[in-house]
Amino acid sequence: MAYNKPEVLPTQVKILIAGGFGVGKTTLVGAVSEIEPLSTEELITWASVGIDDLGGVEEKSTTTVAFDFGRITIEQHGIVLYLFGTPGQRRFWFLWNELSAGALGAIVLADTRRLEDCFEAVDFFENRGTRFLVAVNEFDGAFRYEPDEVRAALGLDARVPILPCDARDRSSALSVLKALIRHLLVAAPSASA
Repeated sequence: MAYNKPEVLPTQVKILIAGGFGVGKTTLVGAVSEIEPLSTEELITWASVGIDDLGGVEEKSTTTVAFDFGRITIEQHGIVLYLFGTPGQRRFWFLWNELSAGALGAIVLADTRRLEDCFEAVDFFENRGTRFLVAVNEFDGAFRYEPDEVRAALGLDARVPILPCDARDRSSALSVLKALIRHLLVAAPSASA
């Protein structure tokens, strides 16, 4: 009788992609997802005038009204990441609690032209004790800051990784996801502890 080794299933991890309105969350999920991402993008209408602040993203014509969902398998580590992009507008933040249930970690996307827009996401994850990193989405024409400058502006602990990102570029977005996994593994308690 031949002995077959049991199939080793990949580790499945839920990751949140958060940040302010128009920072690139939907773009990042779409850039890396190996499946057609679920997107709840809708056209911005006159009804959002006075409710949603389009300052700095005046050219934006759509907005996420629930969440984005994508999946990426990182084969060399045997990990399947389920990516949930949170809505950026304040009126949809009630969804964050539900979306964050079971999440192992998060990426806070930041736009240095509107850095204050990611304060709430940073506070949310710090208050929940969720491990996260900050990915500075390098928009065309935006001034580039050193990670220590971003850290000081956001009041972040030295252990929170900060790295540049181009949410449109698959390899850049994958680098951010891999950095988050490394951060989560380093921060995880050892099995012998």
